Amino acid sequence: MEHTDYGSVLQDVVARARASGATDADAAIDHSTGVDVSVRNGQLETIERDDSRGISLRCFVGQKQAHVSGSDLSKDGIEALIDRCVSMAKIAPGDQYAGIAAPDELAKDYPEIDLWGDDPVEAEVLEEEALAAEAAARAIPGIKDVPGSGSSWSVGEVWLAASNGFSAHKRSSLSGVGLSAIAEKDGVMERDYESWTSRLRANRPSPEEIGRIAGERTIARLGADKLSSQKAAVLFDKRVSSSLISAMISAISGAAIARGTSFLKDKLNERIFREGIDLTDQPFLPLGLGSRPFDGEGRPVQETKIIDDGRLTTWLLNGPSARQLGLKPNGFASPGFGDPPGTSVSNLRMTTGSDSPEALIAAAGKTLQITEMFGPSINPNTGDYSVGVSGVWHDGEGNQVPVSEITVADNLVDMFARLVPASDLEERGRMFVPSLMVEGMTIAGR
Repeated sequence: MEHTDYGSVLQDVVARARASGATDADAAIDHSTGVDVSVRNGQLETIERDDSRGISLRCFVGQKQAHVSGSDLSKDGIEALIDRCVSMAKIAPGDQYAGIAAPDELAKDYPEIDLWGDDPVEAEVLEEEALAAEAAARAIPGIKDVPGSGSSWSVGEVWLAASNGFSAHKRSSLSGVGLSAIAEKDGVMERDYESWTSRLRANRPSPEEIGRIAGERTIARLGADKLSSQKAAVLFDKRVSSSLISAMISAISGAAIARGTSFLKDKLNERIFREGIDLTDQPFLPLGLGSRPFDGEGRPVQETKIIDDGRLTTWLLNGPSARQLGLKPNGFASPGFGDPPGTSVSNLRMTTGSDSPEALIAAAGKTLQITEMFGPSINPNTGDYSVGVSGVWHDGEGNQVPVSEITVADNLVDMFARLVPASDLEERGRMFVPSLMVEGMTIAGR
């Protein structure tokens, strides 16, 4: 079956599901292709080529729903998928908040967003990039090994259809380079990494730069010591700072608010960050990794200041959570065609501060700069937060020491109120968040 038929195939799947007893249905077909090359010791190690297709179907029988997925796109395979999904929906428990978007809620005349990066990249080019990154890392004095260096290119397409009349097709491509490096000192091994994913290869650093950074980061970890327990300023490096914002995003999802299990459930329209801090969702950003012309239920999206001058302006709602809260969906559903939707943002941009990380550290004095985190623990009801970390200790007298096996802890509500953004924001990934300084955190070490 040619992929050009998939749009009409989905329309037929939805129609047949309704003919089989579903009151509503939505479905998706996805098709991905790509090449992933890895090298080791200056030699090609693997070339992996991916070409996969799948179909997902969700059926409603009144307020009861079921969803199934599979990879068999033959006529018999699709027929079995429909029969199974409708049969499961008929015996599923009811959910008074379930349902697809009403026709008048759907996105119409939505913009075309450029999500296409590089045209297909040959395996030989990817191999050259991976080798260049590995060589640059190995060239850093003290690097003992580069256990893996890789480069990849992929394209993904998805077709969507629903019984409310919505249908769409999206196509995008991605490229990436990444590697890790190992160094040793006094019998202790240290590892670090660097990786970049972007739609256009021209929009990321060169493979040589990526390799150099991985090597230098690894060397900087050698001789790591523990830190004595104390209270001090903590700088969440831009490598990890987005994790704090992710915790906030989870806490303002409609599902968390509806369940009453969010430490921010009473904070709507209140200032939770300092004055001057904005956090803006940008769904229409050209070549953005999270860009989308409509949300995961086919509703319109728009640029939204989730945080405006420090104030929380909205919950992130999909159809089910909006119904439960008695509110209107606002374009933050994550992909739900063929599956129940969750909530998600698109591309998130935080206000940058006026001072560099170095200036913030100098002003704070003793500062723990976190560069890696391990297993954050968050109490969703209270916001109590702790996480294992490693990084660099700045002693306030100009000295820097690598440190590890440390835990930092505080409460996220209090941390948000105190945090100060640095000026080093980088348009990378889906969250553009600079380094974040939080003074007075509890540090548990030796």
